[in-house]
Amino acid sequence: MADTNSMQIDNTEDGPVIDEGLYSRQLYVLGEEAMKRLNTSNILIVGLKGLGVEIAKNVTLAGVKSITLWDPAPTKIEDLSSQFFLREEDIGVSRAVASAPRLAELNQYVKVSVLESPLDAPTISQFQVVVLTETSLETQLQINEFTHQYNISFISADVRGLFGVIFNDFGTNFQITDATGNEPVHGIVSDIDEDGNVSVLDDSRHGLEDGDYVKFTEVEGIPSLNDGHPRKVKVLGPYAFNIGSLSGLGTYVKGGLFTQVQVPFTVDFEPLSKQLEKPEYLISDFAKMERPAQLHIGFQALQGFANKHEGQLPRPFNDEDANELLHLARTLSEQNPSILDGAELDENLLKELAYQARGDLPPMTAVFGGIVAQEVLKASSGKFGPIKQYFYYDSLESLPEKFPRTVENTAATGSRYDNQIAVFGKEFHEQICNIREFLVGSGAIGCEMLKNWALMGLGTGPRGKIVVTDMDSIEKSNLNRQFLFRPHDVGKQKSEVAARAVVTMNPELAGHIESKQEKVGTDTENVFDDDFWNGLDGVTNALDNVDARTYMDRRCVFYRKPLLESGTLGTKGNTQVVYPGLTESYSSSQDPPEKSIPLCTLRSFPNQIEHTIAWAKNLFQESFVLPAENVNLYLSHPDFVESTLKQSGDQKTILETLQSYLVTAKPLTFDECIVWARLEFEKKYNNEIAQLLYNFPKDAVTSSGSPFWSGPKRAPNPLVFDPSNDTHMNFIIAGANLHAFNYGLKGCTDLAVFNKVLENIMVPEFSPRSGIRIQVNENEPVEGNSTSLEDDELKKLAESLPPPSSLAGYRLVPVEFEKDDDTNHHIDFITAASNLRALNYAIEPADRLRTKLIAGRIIPAIATTTALVTGLVNLELYKVADGKNKLESYKNGFVNLSLPFFGFSEPIASPKLKYNGKEVDKIWDRFDLDKDITLKALIDYFKEKEGLTITMLSYGVSLLYASFFPAKKLQDKYNLPLTKLIESVSKKPVPDHAKTLIFEICADDLDDEDVEVPYISLKLR
Repeated sequence: MADTNSMQIDNTEDGPVIDEGLYSRQLYVLGEEAMKRLNTSNILIVGLKGLGVEIAKNVTLAGVKSITLWDPAPTKIEDLSSQFFLREEDIGVSRAVASAPRLAELNQYVKVSVLESPLDAPTISQFQVVVLTETSLETQLQINEFTHQYNISFISADVRGLFGVIFNDFGTNFQITDATGNEPVHGIVSDIDEDGNVSVLDDSRHGLEDGDYVKFTEVEGIPSLNDGHPRKVKVLGPYAFNIGSLSGLGTYVKGGLFTQVQVPFTVDFEPLSKQLEKPEYLISDFAKMERPAQLHIGFQALQGFANKHEGQLPRPFNDEDANELLHLARTLSEQNPSILDGAELDENLLKELAYQARGDLPPMTAVFGGIVAQEVLKASSGKFGPIKQYFYYDSLESLPEKFPRTVENTAATGSRYDNQIAVFGKEFHEQICNIREFLVGSGAIGCEMLKNWALMGLGTGPRGKIVVTDMDSIEKSNLNRQFLFRPHDVGKQKSEVAARAVVTMNPELAGHIESKQEKVGTDTENVFDDDFWNGLDGVTNALDNVDARTYMDRRCVFYRKPLLESGTLGTKGNTQVVYPGLTESYSSSQDPPEKSIPLCTLRSFPNQIEHTIAWAKNLFQESFVLPAENVNLYLSHPDFVESTLKQSGDQKTILETLQSYLVTAKPLTFDECIVWARLEFEKKYNNEIAQLLYNFPKDAVTSSGSPFWSGPKRAPNPLVFDPSNDTHMNFIIAGANLHAFNYGLKGCTDLAVFNKVLENIMVPEFSPRSGIRIQVNENEPVEGNSTSLEDDELKKLAESLPPPSSLAGYRLVPVEFEKDDDTNHHIDFITAASNLRALNYAIEPADRLRTKLIAGRIIPAIATTTALVTGLVNLELYKVADGKNKLESYKNGFVNLSLPFFGFSEPIASPKLKYNGKEVDKIWDRFDLDKDITLKALIDYFKEKEGLTITMLSYGVSLLYASFFPAKKLQDKYNLPLTKLIESVSKKPVPDHAKTLIFEICADDLDDEDVEVPYISLKLR
């Protein structure tokens, strides 16, 4: 056995220590306990062709304890079709031996080794999970018999062209700790009756389903409900559920919180020998409900064919071999008629399986490699619901229609692309090679996309080209899922490193891939100009924000370019095809806006940890960002007080902040920063809470006589500072260091230094005051500060500030929030600030990891979902390359690997507009003008040619013309060319790089009815 990487993850008495910097995004998907179980799992992967290496790559990135590879077969040139760790110089070398050192580079914590001994029982017994690819059915049965007996998780999988299969057997009594991975729902109880009917607040749905379990806290009147025991739920409606009779246990008085809990359960799997005869399927595509049974017969027939031909599969597009496979399939269906359940054998489908059997396509190995790797993680951790037990999938829609296949053009050529040519033929392969594609983003999805394209040969032809742009540099947290990057790449530009990596993978890309660092947007339209766009065949997004996606969508619509869109969120993923003249665009539908937290809840009445985290993030801004920025503005602009402050409704706060940060509380030493942090603690967690309770005592009632502190309002308690409390001290340490950073002072984390200073601080006594107004509900107006500098108090504050001229060259340093630097105190401060606020209100605190997720607005991510989604996108890219122009040819995908769920649908057709008896495409059609004309000529042209009366004309945010403008104003505009009209109204010249201008119009039809019409495109040159 050859050991290629012996570094192990650190361990303590509590188990493995997780490298949060590396695994942060994955931790949000799996959780710490599942990650620890992964770190103790040893995985065997058999078969290192495209599928095997894809599984191995994803599992290595996930961070198991060890991966052992078994594949003594020598590398062949055609293996390079889908095996991204093999090079031409590896031909003749064992695939496992050649792949192992490159696989080991992905994760220093995973031990990677090559198994050279036979796959016997003693060897297999060393592993928790065994994965078989490229393995005969007889060997699968033999190994599975042993693994099932000893409850070793077993997975077998294969990809044959555009077809694939997975089989799972995790043994008997396999425990699942969390089937979905969803964040537990929670809520506030408003009533509970003796029958166990629980009502929640009217403005908050409970979000539970039948069979869920919940536990209760803070229920008054039924003390046994607070015992922490999970109770099963039966849903009665969106605002009520039942937990069983509570008769005799007490009478509900008030209060109560419920929280969903995951109750572990066990699942039994059958061995392969039984499942072959009576299979259980997970449906991959509900439009193909009949396919699994057909493919179950077909894949067994493939095994029978290989047994008869010394392991060789049917030849590409060979009817003789296909007919032989059909004969075997008929025999199998006759021997076990229950599989097809009376249905006829689909001979065309199975002949296609035979035609493609020798094919090995990168998108298919990516799809199945992502799914299988997630099943490995489920088997190792017990997290999420596994496939039970067979999974069949095909993408026959990806076959070309305009490039016929024959025996001759699917035959091997002795090139690295032979396994793709076997499925599609030489002509379609050449079409792929000559594509000119723009990839926007080279992060997780971008890396996977480039890997797929390099293996497919996309862009390597005489005309072909790939352009990839990404303005970001590589961070440590990227390494867990952006697999083209290595630790020594941290700090370098993503697009440059990714481009170099795929050229190493496929040298034929050299000279055909260009990396850029520009962000796509209006500011870079001089870079990505008309010539650039007109030279593209299509665009693929690999973006992580909606704004950039919608911008790219608009550009693709304007230049009529196909757009392939995708995204992931933990184990969830989606894909979308945008095709000119056929589908709606990405921007045609939008996600609902995030639910905002009312300000009054944040300021005074939090009831969830999300509220305290948002409050703490705001405190971070108000303490370390805005004051420094305002000080710098004051020092830079002499008229800051007179002009800038007049635009603000909070002048007093800003002036008091300037006075504090420049005069009364300006620190000269780090000790003074400690004092500042201690006083901030007192102000936020004692004084302000005391003032709130002064305004609204715990026994306060509303105007209707009901308790004020009820429902979502939780009565707080002031905190008394305790230097022995870690959370208290974490706030002081982080706050003092951040305050010191503002002033350019050297920080410190030595507890002895802090304790010495804290012992001598005199904290002023606080007395609540009358007349302080506190907002109680969202609709209640907030008493604002005076905005007049004639106010005596504001004048005194302004006059007390040192003149900017006396502080020439002096500046503060605003903190720039960075969530992924564990040494900068940013997340430490927000975690401590949030948890102190939570202690005020008796809310369960959150650990640093969860706080970082919410405060940093981090998108949970895992390599398995990324691989799957990218594979699905490239299966659609084959269709785009073929120029398919039927809506039903394309598929949008929706997947959730945790459940698991796979859903596909046709894209939505682009909507149509009608006017004066004409029908046009709302998204893709437009009025094209090839020369600059006057406003009057434009109005006349539309009246004569289209029967439309233009009532309004706009360019960007500038309203150029409206029929209601005064006559004299219109007279001045009529004879201006459109470009001059723009400059006249906007007071800005038309950009030099602009070759096309877009105008929006409102118009009336021949019946003087307002109608929706496309936009105008004016070509300048």
